[in-house]
Amino acid sequence: MNSYENIKQVLTEVIEKEDVTVTFLLSQPEDVSHGDYATNIAFILGKVRKTSPQECAKNLIPQLKEKLSEIVEKIEIAGPGFINFFLKDEVRTKEVKELLNISPEKPLLSFLNNQTIVCEYTDPNPFKLFHIGHLVPNTIGEALSRIYEQVGAKVERFCYQGDVGMHVATTIWGIENMKEPNPSAEDTLRNKVAYLGRGYVYGTQALKDNPPIKEEIININKHIFEGKEHKLYEDGKKWSLGYFQNIYDKLGTVFDYFIFESEVWQAGKKLVKENTPKVFEESEGAIVYKGEKVGLHTRVFINKEGIPTYEAKELGNCLRKEELVPGHNLSVVISGNEISEYFKVIKSALGEIYPEYAKKLLHISHGMLRLPEGKMSSRTGDVIPAEDLIDEVKSRLSERLEKSESTDKEQLANDIAVGAIKFSILRQAPGKDIVFEIDKSISFEGDSGPYLQYTHARLCTLLEKAKSLGISDSSEIILNPEKELEQVLLGYSKTLEKSYKDLGPHHIIQYLIMLTRSFNGMYGRTQIVDGNDKEKSAYYVMLSKATKNILAHGLHTLGIKAPERM
Repeated sequence: MNSYENIKQVLTEVIEKEDVTVTFLLSQPEDVSHGDYATNIAFILGKVRKTSPQECAKNLIPQLKEKLSEIVEKIEIAGPGFINFFLKDEVRTKEVKELLNISPEKPLLSFLNNQTIVCEYTDPNPFKLFHIGHLVPNTIGEALSRIYEQVGAKVERFCYQGDVGMHVATTIWGIENMKEPNPSAEDTLRNKVAYLGRGYVYGTQALKDNPPIKEEIININKHIFEGKEHKLYEDGKKWSLGYFQNIYDKLGTVFDYFIFESEVWQAGKKLVKENTPKVFEESEGAIVYKGEKVGLHTRVFINKEGIPTYEAKELGNCLRKEELVPGHNLSVVISGNEISEYFKVIKSALGEIYPEYAKKLLHISHGMLRLPEGKMSSRTGDVIPAEDLIDEVKSRLSERLEKSESTDKEQLANDIAVGAIKFSILRQAPGKDIVFEIDKSISFEGDSGPYLQYTHARLCTLLEKAKSLGISDSSEIILNPEKELEQVLLGYSKTLEKSYKDLGPHHIIQYLIMLTRSFNGMYGRTQIVDGNDKEKSAYYVMLSKATKNILAHGLHTLGIKAPERM
């Protein structure tokens, strides 16, 4: 049991003696001078005992000192009644030393032991470019998946892709009519998918200018749903999936399952038909769900041509996940804010048929990723491919990496560019729009992904130097320990817990910034590796290794690489 758990247990025993059920807070003060931990328990008990928080705190402190004498140096009252705990230096330092064994491969916490979570994210549609907007659910989904893993869950990663529907039919119609030569066999997958994108733009614009062609597109859509052979459809899907995989490799994403709309539409349509009129009802030749009965809105699940819409296919997607990972505890879907209301209707309809499935369905929404110039649209062709953004960031980094000692500068440039983009996406709570500014994102001095990566690389070099001089990292307590850095290091597990409970990777970002600042503050005023005083230096080396371990763990949890050379 560490000091935090010890103090929390003692405070819990105090509460239980009062025979009341209340929740108190135990947290780290932001200012090191206020101690290692602080609690508001005196405010809680003051109401029960009908005394002031200060009076209650005075009465509590003697028994707290007695029970915590082995780990606490002193206990003080702060402000109107907060109780601050100051650990003994040797206790704090000993707990920091335990961080030398931390590893990203092992779960740090155990809230979800023996639970299985399905996480669906990214979801790019074949026949369209993988644009910068797809980077948001990919980044958030991967980070949340890793947070779930770090609290003990087994995570199965899913990607759900729309390989049938009007967007596909519109693309095929556009390609067949835009009079542009087909890509050659030697063309890159990127160029082939860009060709598909131009077909989509052409078809969309033609449909806008000449509405009667909609019947032609609907017929193509029907043929694809019926499974009729169509070479352009098969080629386009193959090109798209190969192109997507190249991007996943750059982003470090590995999915366990890919689900396609073509695989689930029949099950979704069947489910809707079987539950009409019990759940759904006919309306003007279509089958709809009247969401108004539960405070939502009406949505079409099967259109008047008899083709299932996104909504019906989504029901089939839910059933397919249950087939592939039977009995999973939670099914998380990460997607844009624009479908939040749509998803409420899906969950409501599913809840009337399979309430147990709906209960474990969690939708996490996110905002849009934009460049300072504004938003984009795949319908007009005003789309920024994700690879273009990654390449542009890599290009801006090239001059800085010329003197790098890395043996693979191309991979390093990719890892830093991807890290810069992911950091910018994760630094704020999911749900808000993100404006990505390249110059700020690649700063090696400011709050950025490269800043954290550079600090990790510098720590690796520092520790190699210490090792070459025979300086150990198993130090004893020194006279004036680095209390601030030690406190920050001990706060990582609570940050991870908060990120899990809030579903907010941004907490880890904020923590890692604070950690690097605290370490760099010590680095600037202290000679960490000192061959003339190896005993004292061992303490600073121990702190450096603990910092490196936590930094690597946090970056890994965010899905950002932690280079050892930069």
